[in-house]
Amino acid sequence: MYDKQKFMTEMGIRVKSQRERINLSQEELALKLGYKGKSSISRIEAGLNEIPQSKMQSFADALDTTIPYLMGWEVVTDTDLNQPTVVSNYVTFPIIGEVAAGYEHFADESWSDGNIDIPETWLKGRPKEDYFVLRVCGDSMFPMYQDGDVVLVLKQSTMNRSGEIGVVVYDDDKATLKRVEYVMGEDWMKLSPVNPQFPPITIRNEALEHCRVLGIPKMLIRNIVE
Repeated sequence: MYDKQKFMTEMGIRVKSQRERINLSQEELALKLGYKGKSSISRIEAGLNEIPQSKMQSFADALDTTIPYLMGWEVVTDTDLNQPTVVSNYVTFPIIGEVAAGYEHFADESWSDGNIDIPETWLKGRPKEDYFVLRVCGDSMFPMYQDGDVVLVLKQSTMNRSGEIGVVVYDDDKATLKRVEYVMGEDWMKLSPVNPQFPPITIRNEALEHCRVLGIPKMLIRNIVE
């Protein structure tokens, strides 16, 4: 099952690391966020509390970082790409039309949504054939993934652990990006959104035969509109 305590502990480590990197005290961060004292920040950094969804963007702004970083995912934006980093080798991927961040979207593999150049270093030494690129459609994974985001996905047919985010096809032809929860040996799998406005969906018994894992997101590319 999804280990909430581990998630909160790792998030606390990232909050503390980023706070110290930009030379903020707990008191200063608390003041930026409208807390009365440092105790709330201290409990988050200790893994005792999680960041409220309503304050996630405020935390990211105050820490000069991004929501996906706080939640443990790498993010590359146009701002990052404009920095003076020299990259000599790129790999061109077609963008699969869409993967729904919600439900009831048919998997579209028309390869008609343009191409994108990915720095070869992002592939971590793996061949191009081990990856594919998808465009996200929908808001159920907001704020971690947003409508229009492009995701570099490592192909694999199983999840590494319960609670990990994966690209899954269910009902044979519906694709979605969700947190995948399960218990080994039991005949069910839950697809859970990040956005609390969307309900999870549980796939059971025979329906699992029409469900398969396509891969694990490894890099998010987001266009920032000024």
